Amino acid sequence: MTPEDLPFRDLTVPPPGLSRAPVELDLGITGRCNLSCRYCFYADCMQEKRDVPLETWQSILAELGDLAVQRVCLSGGEVFLRDDLFSIIDSVIDNRMRYSILSNGTLITDTVIRKFDEGKRRLRLDSIQVSIDGSRAEIHDRSRPPKSFDRAVRGLRLLVDAGFPSTVRVTLNRYNIDDLEAIANLLLDDIGLTAFSTNEAGPLGTARCHGENIVLSHEQRRTAMKTLTELNKCYDNRISAMAGPLAMAEMVGEIDRLRNAGKNCMNGRGVLTSCGGVFSKMAILHDGTMVPCNLLPTLVMGVAGMHPIREVWLHSPAINAVRYRREIPITSITTCSGCSYAGFCTGGCPALVMAQKGRLLGIDPLSCYRYLKGEVEYDDLL
Repeated sequence: MTPEDLPFRDLTVPPPGLSRAPVELDLGITGRCNLSCRYCFYADCMQEKRDVPLETWQSILAELGDLAVQRVCLSGGEVFLRDDLFSIIDSVIDNRMRYSILSNGTLITDTVIRKFDEGKRRLRLDSIQVSIDGSRAEIHDRSRPPKSFDRAVRGLRLLVDAGFPSTVRVTLNRYNIDDLEAIANLLLDDIGLTAFSTNEAGPLGTARCHGENIVLSHEQRRTAMKTLTELNKCYDNRISAMAGPLAMAEMVGEIDRLRNAGKNCMNGRGVLTSCGGVFSKMAILHDGTMVPCNLLPTLVMGVAGMHPIREVWLHSPAINAVRYRREIPITSITTCSGCSYAGFCTGGCPALVMAQKGRLLGIDPLSCYRYLKGEVEYDDLL
């Protein structure tokens, strides 16, 4: 079967069983940031767009409340740059939702901490995630602006000491690949986090400009897979990953076990199923643009405040195109047509496919079992 043989889909018709509204949303409440990191996915011309004012966010949040949305994640840019952040948080709470925050941590102060004590702000808070990319400044600050490490760690310690539900995301890149053990020691042993998560810098946003300087090489990725797997054993599975080297190592291990047992496929695989987020969530960018995911800013579903959220959730071709990818067999993709491992594959992140190919049809080479095993070159999969 080739893509031309696939059945025509009316992308204004949602998949059967789709919920009438999203369960959660990612809200990019500002495009402004006090840092300029070398791999920021949100910095691909996003700062040229204007932030939606407070009144518009309050209207959007009221609409989400009417739809019985359960949770929102507030991100940016840097959320703590908004003077009206806590008014936005109060509107989230007034509309019966819980919330989480993504931050670089550098603007978290004692004054900010105290503001969370008002009303139900702490009661409704699920987590605040801070980005830490090294165990010391000379490593962390190589992928971020100078002097950001000390401020980020200070902010994180303030959160932990005040008993906030705090998490950390470590984004693996060429500068911190040899620092993973020290990072784990800092976060888990010194600061005392219960766990932290990892991912890796991809060819998105500013990383497109810095590509070869920031993104892991094939050998570095394989090293990271081994190192993180060993560290996770030492720390009783307190390191997690939805994507990146640790997730890849777990995937490869699972496939190896099944192949050794004589299996050639897994349930739910062999088609482009890797993104399940679009069945429960969507995103609104800081200018009000609605998209399936904040990593897919060019797939415009509509504009919040102009187009009803429920209608675009159900009937937008932009998000339904991502949902219906799971009807496309891996073997229908030219580079994968003869792959004996196709029955184990899900195709990888659609956003990375879009960034590298300019379209949704295809696989992300970084998630390819053949590539991870060294049986095929990266460029052969593009």
